[in-house]
Amino acid sequence: MDRSDDFERGVKNRRAVLGDEWVDQSLGGTTQFNADFQDLVTRHAWLDIWGRPGLDVVTRRLLVLGMTMAAARWEEFELHCKATVRAGVPLEKIRETLMQGAIYCGVPAANTAFKITTKILRDEGLLPPPAPLTAGVRAAIHHTFSAPQIRVALQGQGTPVVLSHALGADLHLWDELAATLAERHAVLRYDHRGHGGSATPAGPYTQDDLVDDAARVIREWGRGPVVFVGLSMGGMVAQGLAVRHPQLLRGVLIANSSARYPDEARAAWTQRFAAIANGGLAAIADGTMERWFTPGFRAAQPQVVERTRQTLLRSDATGYVGCGHAVASVDWLDRLGSVTLPTLVIAGAHDAGAPPAMSEAIASRIAGAQLKMLEAAHISVLEQPQAFAQALHEFIDGRCGG
Repeated sequence: MDRSDDFERGVKNRRAVLGDEWVDQSLGGTTQFNADFQDLVTRHAWLDIWGRPGLDVVTRRLLVLGMTMAAARWEEFELHCKATVRAGVPLEKIRETLMQGAIYCGVPAANTAFKITTKILRDEGLLPPPAPLTAGVRAAIHHTFSAPQIRVALQGQGTPVVLSHALGADLHLWDELAATLAERHAVLRYDHRGHGGSATPAGPYTQDDLVDDAARVIREWGRGPVVFVGLSMGGMVAQGLAVRHPQLLRGVLIANSSARYPDEARAAWTQRFAAIANGGLAAIADGTMERWFTPGFRAAQPQVVERTRQTLLRSDATGYVGCGHAVASVDWLDRLGSVTLPTLVIAGAHDAGAPPAMSEAIASRIAGAQLKMLEAAHISVLEQPQAFAQALHEFIDGRCGG
């Protein structure tokens, strides 16, 4: 029988949040002077408050970071921040908490909080890669002059490359690849209509709508012809550009994409739209992550998966469904024979959403197209970033004039 008293139950919560080392130090070092205080804190803070059901533990962790930041209680902030990092709370959530604090607690407080957190991440071996804000490296954010307005990010110099994301993602899907490319290329990323910072006109949309958006982005940039890299929905746009606007392109990379769906797959899209209508994007989020990433990757890189999931959840449901109709009705396959541009097709060996057989069919319809198979599911640029980047570099240097 569990005969734990309130103190022991509070200790259990305290250990779960802060770790054994700190709790052992706090409880083992008490004296007759402060033992009653530690007892009070353990019962009322760690059981009565942390044990309440109204908020999940991650939310409570982030609230404590914001509150200790506002009160400039830096010892408490550091303690809880280290515990939050070690608990595997996504760094994006921690970062956004500190960003929110920059407004409501003040920039000096946020500056101190970022410094403390950066040191913790460095000590834990979790510090993200550099992202300098120097000229030529920093991504500049703009919107198209034409409507519907499309948000774009520009960085780097050299051969122009455009990156086009998947349904339910945004231009940040390409952050790592864009930073790598920007060392030698001018890189433009953009949010599809209904996604990220782009406008969400009334839907549903068509493939031609998405292709026309991409074409005017390229024209407004004024750097064409470009190497166009599209993944999933972006790969459908790459096909459409190659068919309808080849003069804007010097080459296309079509990754994890489809050129036509069988009838049963179109029926599955109808079911997905119904699920969103009833439960929002949360109704499809878990299933989407299961399709997008292999089980091994989900286990090894939970923060990448969670970041991707949160992007999907932040998406505009109207924009998602609007673009989803365009995706479901894709039908470029019979027109790919007209494409004469240098083409690289990337497939995921474990991709259920765009099976390797579909990538093979796309490559077989385009004269001279190359096919590259990666050990990944649907979002190969995240699951195999080095292999994806290497394949793209070799394609640009070898077939697109560098």
